[in-house]
Amino acid sequence: MRPTRLSALAAALLLLGAPIGAHAQEATRIQVTGEIIDTWCYYSGVMGGPDAVVGSAHQTCALWCSAGGIPVGLLAEDGTVYMVLRVGDDTESAGGDTLLKLAAHTVEADGMLYQRDGLNYLVVAEVVSDMDITNRNHNDYGNVPSFSIPDPNK
Repeated sequence: MRPTRLSALAAALLLLGAPIGAHAQEATRIQVTGEIIDTWCYYSGVMGGPDAVVGSAHQTCALWCSAGGIPVGLLAEDGTVYMVLRVGDDTESAGGDTLLKLAAHTVEADGMLYQRDGLNYLVVAEVVSDMDITNRNHNDYGNVPSFSIPDPNK
């Protein structure tokens, strides 16, 4: 049986140790600027520390994870991570190819913030501006992961 995007989100929350059962607070309208990230690599550390899984060095991996249904996040300038539940009227925009054009981009988003069990959830009403990839770090990290480039000596 193929997992749904909802079950992928539930699994991610369980992996993060989020307790189930507490009630969400009332939503607050916010406007936040930050980078669209791949939450799996950001939280798990499988591809390196937090500075290695952002920007241009991680864009390709972020595309694969998003297309595979991994929840998309928004890493704000102050370090707060928001799990993006939806963008606009698209009910499947938290995973899949609807956010591929925004992977690793810095955006300004306007939407409703819900907080529950210590996690921040964002329902984006509108992407106010898209500043493209502002964190260009290939020179620092190369392609992440390093095994993504075939070794010509093998």
